[in-house]
Amino acid sequence: MSQISSKTLDDLEFKEVCLQIKNFCVTELGKHKARNLKPFKTPKKIINALQEVTEYQASQYEDKSIPKHGFDDISTGLKRLSLEGSILEEDSFIKFKNISNTTNDLIDYFKKYQDTYPQLYHKFSKIYYTTTIIDEVNAIINRFGEIKDNASENLSIIRQEIQVNRSKIGSSFTKALSQYQSQGYLADIKESLVENIRTLAVKAMYRRKVNGKVLGQSKTGSIVYIQPESTDIHTRKLLSLIADEAQEKNRILKQLTEKIRPFKNLLKQYTEVLSDLDLVYAKKRYADEINGIMPKISDEKSMFLKDAYHPLLLISNQQTNKKTYPQDIKLNDEQKIVIISGPNAGGKSITLKTVGLLQLMLQSGILILVHEYSQVCFFDNIITDIGDNQSIENQLSTYSYRLKNMCRFLKICNDKTLFLIDEFGTGTDPELGGALAETFLEVFYEKGAYGIITTHYANLKKMATETDGITNANMMFDSQKLQPIFKLKTGEAGSSFTFEVAQKNGIPYSLINRSKKKVERGKLRFDKSIAKLQQERRELNQTKTKFSSKAEQADQEQKRLDAINEKLQKKLEQFQTLYDNNQKMINLGQKLNNMSERYFSHKNKKKLISEFLSLIEKENAKRKNFNKKERLQNKREKARAEKEMLKHIGNIREKKKKEKQKEAQKPPKPKPKLHVGDSVRMHDGKAVGTIDRFEKNKAIVNYGIFTTSVEPDLLEPVKSAK
Repeated sequence: MSQISSKTLDDLEFKEVCLQIKNFCVTELGKHKARNLKPFKTPKKIINALQEVTEYQASQYEDKSIPKHGFDDISTGLKRLSLEGSILEEDSFIKFKNISNTTNDLIDYFKKYQDTYPQLYHKFSKIYYTTTIIDEVNAIINRFGEIKDNASENLSIIRQEIQVNRSKIGSSFTKALSQYQSQGYLADIKESLVENIRTLAVKAMYRRKVNGKVLGQSKTGSIVYIQPESTDIHTRKLLSLIADEAQEKNRILKQLTEKIRPFKNLLKQYTEVLSDLDLVYAKKRYADEINGIMPKISDEKSMFLKDAYHPLLLISNQQTNKKTYPQDIKLNDEQKIVIISGPNAGGKSITLKTVGLLQLMLQSGILILVHEYSQVCFFDNIITDIGDNQSIENQLSTYSYRLKNMCRFLKICNDKTLFLIDEFGTGTDPELGGALAETFLEVFYEKGAYGIITTHYANLKKMATETDGITNANMMFDSQKLQPIFKLKTGEAGSSFTFEVAQKNGIPYSLINRSKKKVERGKLRFDKSIAKLQQERRELNQTKTKFSSKAEQADQEQKRLDAINEKLQKKLEQFQTLYDNNQKMINLGQKLNNMSERYFSHKNKKKLISEFLSLIEKENAKRKNFNKKERLQNKREKARAEKEMLKHIGNIREKKKKEKQKEAQKPPKPKPKLHVGDSVRMHDGKAVGTIDRFEKNKAIVNYGIFTTSVEPDLLEPVKSAK
C-alpha cells in the first residue's frame, strides 16, 4: 500500500484525533508515537493493530486486568551506555530494573492468558525474558537508590570506619563543649554549624584560650566559631574516608555498568514494546470515550457505514450539549461514486469528512464510532481536495491550486483509491468549470476509483442519473421551516435551496424576487422541481413509516420474545447441568458417608481403602477426557452458571422478603363478630361446631359429641352450604 499524503491527513484533521489519543498515553515515548501516528501500509498490519486494541478493550471484563505498563524515560541512560567506558549513576540502574520488572510481568501475563490475548501475546513473545538485569541491580543498589554496604568488602570496611570516626567526632566535640562551657568561654548559643561542620561559639575575648581552627565569626564580631583541635583531627580523617568511599562507589558503579552494557539493545526493545502497548492502551481509552468499535472487515471492495459519527464533531458537541447527527453511506461496485448536493450549511462537507476521517482512523488501528452492522474495506490511497487552498507562496489562486491537485489525482488514481472532493469544479466560470469537473469524474469512474464529491452543478447531478455506478445523494432540507435536517438521502439529487437559505438569513424578499427573474426559467423550474420532489419524497416516507411502524414494532417484539426464549432455554440448560453436577456430588457424598459408617462399625481399614479406590475407578471411568483449554472453558461456564443462579436466588429471596414486609405493614383484617348459633371452626382446624353461648369472654362451642370453651379470637365463621 502506498503512503497517504500529509495533505490528506491535514484536510481530514487526523492530527486532532492523534492529539486526543496522546492525552491518554502515560509514557513520553507513547505520547511521541501518538503524535506521529500514521496509517499502516498493509492490511495485515491494520488488522493486527485493530485486534490489539479490541483485546485490550476486552480485558476490562476479565478477572485479572493487564499489568501496568508505565515506565520512566531511560533514553539518557541508554545514550551513556553507548559510550565506551562511561559510568551510570544509581538512578539509571533503578530505572533499568523497573522497566525490566514491568516487561517481565507483561511477558508472564500474556503467556498465561495467550488464548485471551493472542495478538498481544505475539507482540511480547518476541521479547527475551531475563532476570539478570534485576538480579545484578538488586545485588548492588537498595530500593532507595543507594549502593548497599555489602556491595563490596572494601566499601563495607570504609563505611564502618566512617561510622567510627563520626562517633569520635561527636564524643570529642561533646567533651570540648563541656570543658569550655564550664570555663565560661562559650556564648549563650554554645555551638553552631559552619560549612556543615560543628563549631564552638566562643566569646571573642577568649578566642586564644580555645585550641582549634577558626572557621568564622558573627556579624558583630562578638562570637568566634572554632572547630576544636581534637575534632579537627577526626574530621580530616573522615573527609579522607568519604573520598575513599566515593572512589569505591565509582569502581562498583563502573563494574555494574559493564555488566549491564550487553543488555543495551534489550532495554531499547523494552522501551519500544512498552510504548507500543501504551499507544494501544491510549487507543482503547479513546475508543471508550467515543464508543468506538471494530466493524466487520470485508475482503471485497465494499464499504457500508451505518450511524457513522464524526468523532471530533461529536466530542465538541458533547461539550456544548449540542446534538450530533449520524450518517449512513454505502460504496460498492453498484455505487462507486456518490455525488452529494443540497443547501450550504446542510452538512455536505461534514459527511464527506466523516467518511474520510473514519477511514484514516481505521487504517491507523483506531476503533471507529459506527453501528456494529457496518462493513469496511481498505484503500491504498485516500486523496482529498477540501476547502480553500490558495497558495500565496506559489502565487496560485484557488482554482489553479485545485487544477494542480486534479493533475496529481489523475496520475495516482486507480481502483484502490478513495477520493473525497468538496465543492467539485468551483473557482471558475460555472459552465466551463462544470464541464471540466464532469470530464475529471468520467476519468475517476473509468479507473474504478471509489469516491464522494459535493457539488451544486446540475450537469454532475444529471451525469449521476445517467451513469451506472454513480449515485446522487442530498442533504435533506425542510422547505417549510427553512432549515436543514442534517440527514443524507441517497438516490436523488438535492436542490441548493439558494433563495430559501437567503430568505432565512434575512435577505429582503423583494431582492430575492428580483434575483429569481434574472435566472433562466428552465433552471428555476428544474431546481423547483427537485425541491418539490424532495418534499413529496419526505412526506411519502413519513406516511410509509407511520403505516409500517406497527408491523415493525410487532416484528421487533417477536424478535425480542424469541431472544428471551432462547436465552431462557440456554439458562435452563445451564441450570440443569449445574443441578446434575450438584446431584452427582450429593450422591458421591452419600456413598462416602456410607463407607464412613461401615468403617465406624467394623474398623476394617483394608476394606475401606478397597471400597474407596473402587469408587474412584468407577467415577473416573465415567469422566470424559478434556484438554486444558476445554477444562478451563467448562470451569468458567460452571462458575458463570453458579453466579447467575445465586443472583436469581438472591433476587427471589429479596422479593419474598419485601412481600413479607409489605404484608406485615398491611392493617389487620377486622375480626368478624360472632353470635350464638353461628357455625365456627378453629383457624388451623377442620372440625365445625356451633356456638351455644358465651361465658367469661369465651365461646362455648358444641361439636355434637363434646363441647369446649375457646377464645373467640381463635375462631372463624363458616358459611353454611345452601
